[in-house]
Amino acid sequence: MKSSSQKPLSSSSNIVFSITIFIISLNTAGSAATMPKNEPVPAVIVFGDSIVDPGNNNNIDSLIKCNFPPYGRDFIGGQPTGRFSDGRVPSDLIAELFGVKKLLPAYLDPNLQLQDLLTGVSFASGGAGYDPLTAKIVLLLIHFNNQSVLSLSDQVEMFKDYIKKIKTAVGEDRTATLLSKGIFIVCTGSDDIANTYFSTPSRSAHYDIPGYIDLMVTSAASFFQELYGLGARRIGVLSIPSIGCVPSQRTLDGGIERGCFESANQAAILFNSKLSSQMDSLNRRLPDARLVYLDVYNPLLALIQNPAQYGFEVANKGCCGTGNIEVSILCNHFSPNTCSDASKYIFWDSYHPSEQAYKILTPLIINKHINEFF
Repeated sequence: MKSSSQKPLSSSSNIVFSITIFIISLNTAGSAATMPKNEPVPAVIVFGDSIVDPGNNNNIDSLIKCNFPPYGRDFIGGQPTGRFSDGRVPSDLIAELFGVKKLLPAYLDPNLQLQDLLTGVSFASGGAGYDPLTAKIVLLLIHFNNQSVLSLSDQVEMFKDYIKKIKTAVGEDRTATLLSKGIFIVCTGSDDIANTYFSTPSRSAHYDIPGYIDLMVTSAASFFQELYGLGARRIGVLSIPSIGCVPSQRTLDGGIERGCFESANQAAILFNSKLSSQMDSLNRRLPDARLVYLDVYNPLLALIQNPAQYGFEVANKGCCGTGNIEVSILCNHFSPNTCSDASKYIFWDSYHPSEQAYKILTPLIINKHINEFF
C-alpha cells in the first residue's frame, strides 16, 4: 500500500517520471512468465467480484468488506487491504505473471498514483455478477438498507473515467496502445449462481437453471463487447469454479455430510460451456479480438479432490473461524478457532481460497493459455 508521504493522483504529477517508473516496472517484476515474442504487456486491467477485488469495496457504503483482521494477515506488512483472502489475490498474481507489477491496486484507492493507472488497476467489487440483480441482491440477503456493491455497469463507468485520465496524462495514441496491448481480466459469475439463483427466489421463481444461464451468458457477451468498443482487445475470462464445493455451499446445501452441492456445480458447468461457445463466436465476429477462456473449474476441483498432492491438509473448511460459514464481516478477529497456518488450507474463509491456493492455481490457469493473448 502507499505510504502517507505520497501524494494522491489529484495532486500535480511529474508525467515523465511516472512513465519512467512504468517502463522500469515492466522489466523488474518478479516471477513473470515469458511473453510470446518477448512482447511486453503495458498494463493489466481487471473487472469482476470479490476474487479480484483488492479493496474497491472499502470505499463504498456496503457491508461486503474485509478491510479488518484477520484478512490480510499474510499480506505484505500483515495488514488488511480489502482483499478477500489472507494475502494476495489472483489479480495481483496475474499482473505479476504478465511482468507488470506485484500488486494490482483498487481503482478507488484514494492514494492511487499516475504510475498505478499506467500499469493497470482493478475495478472489481465483491458481490458483483454478470446478472445486474446480483450486485443488489446482498440487500435481500442481509436485510440491511445499505448501498449495493459495484455492478459491472458501474465498473464500466469507472473504466471510462480511467480512460479519460490516461488520455489527459499521455495522449490519445499512447492510451490506445495501452488498451489494445494490455491484458484485461474478467472474473465473476459465482455470486450469480450461489447467491442470486440458489439463495433467493429473485430469479429461481422466474427461470429454470438453463434459462438463467442464458441470461448470464447474454449479459456476459454484452459486457465483453462493451469492453471491446472501448478499446480492449486481449480479454481473459475466468470460468466459474466448482462453486458447489466451496465450504459455505457445502454447509448450506451439502447435507449432514457437507458434500459438494452438485446442483450448483452442474449450473457452473453449463454456464462455462455456453460462455466458451459465446466467446468463440465473438472472436470470429470482432476484428483483432483475443477473448481467452480460462478454465478455473477443473484446476480448483483437482485441488479439492487431491489436497495432499498439492501440499494442503484441509479442503472442505476455511481457515477463518469454524471454516464452515464465516465470510466477510462474519470472519473477524473475534472468530474462534481460526487456524494458525492458512497455507495448509485450500480456502481462507468459507468462500474464498487462500493465497497459497491462488499461488498454485493462477500459473496453472494462465500459463496454459498465455499464447492465446498474442
